Amino acid sequence: MTRLRRWPYTFAMALALLVGAAAVFSSLFLDLPLRDPDGFLGPSYIRLPLLVLGFIGAGLIVETVRRNGWRNLPTSVVDVAKKEWNAHRLLCIGAGLLSFYVCYVAYRNLKSVLPVYREGTLFDQQLFRLDHWLVGGNTPAVLLHELLGTGIAANLLSIAYLAYLPLIPISLGAVLVLNRRLAVGAWYTTMLSLNWVLGTVSYYLLPSVGPVFSHAEVFRALPETGVSELQESLIDTRLDYLSNPIGSDSIQGVAAFASLHVSVTFAAALFMTLTKQHRAVRAFTWIFFGVTVVATLYFGWHYILDDIAGIGIGGASVALSAWVTGHRRARRRPVAAVSEPDSVPAAKPADSVSRAAGAIL
Repeated sequence: MTRLRRWPYTFAMALALLVGAAAVFSSLFLDLPLRDPDGFLGPSYIRLPLLVLGFIGAGLIVETVRRNGWRNLPTSVVDVAKKEWNAHRLLCIGAGLLSFYVCYVAYRNLKSVLPVYREGTLFDQQLFRLDHWLVGGNTPAVLLHELLGTGIAANLLSIAYLAYLPLIPISLGAVLVLNRRLAVGAWYTTMLSLNWVLGTVSYYLLPSVGPVFSHAEVFRALPETGVSELQESLIDTRLDYLSNPIGSDSIQGVAAFASLHVSVTFAAALFMTLTKQHRAVRAFTWIFFGVTVVATLYFGWHYILDDIAGIGIGGASVALSAWVTGHRRARRRPVAAVSEPDSVPAAKPADSVSRAAGAIL
């Protein structure tokens, strides 16, 4: 594994190659086209480069003003770019974007064809009964509706849940661009990619659609929100896809076990803690994770077991990605030390993990 970790993106690129090949094989086997999922700012191949370019531009201007003020800004920006943005750094950012993009697109396409491979197989009834047993004969969503109400809470939780969609690519761009320690960016990229891959495996192990689609009557009292609109769109897309998988232009996006909203937000919060980010960043990510867990149950996206499995996937992704990118505690070293891949310049002896990684956000 030493050679594997010499360049911190080796594992991420290998993982992308593997899961990308699986998606291509599935497409050929089922005679279904691969599709690029749209999101905010358009398709991923447009969205991610735009975010990175935006962060690079903003970072250059901030660093230039900090060093030289506003005088001769264009010339100063060029000088800073030459000093800060060498080919190796740009190569690492490109590798991070590419590996994340391939893993995400493969995940969305393999998730889309899940009903084709596991036709007629759903475990929603078993998971729904398990929820009842875990909460003493009640439905988790009903308890949350009674506790939090179905007015202001529904709208606030909807905003928080939907914020996940732009925050993940934004956080990736921030970690890749604003962090000078390249191996930390590789850790975060690999962590996100592993979430997509392990999440895809979980979908196939225990196919389910979630309480809101299997027991819609439980959620009829909820008001119209951004989440309810998204749920209506997803079920319409799923029905359109199932009616004609070959002729449909849609990507089927309904799968409950495990919750990747939970896995990714938990992994992000744990990552920010382990890399000793600013206290405000750590607090925000943990609060966001907690609110996400509540929202998944409140709106019926997931069962309790989905969220538990999501936490497991998130923790496993952080641990495995740390190991393959060289971020493991070495023997006979201080607790805060990490082993650095050979291709990344060594930090000064006085630097700690918090100082090296603290400039991510």
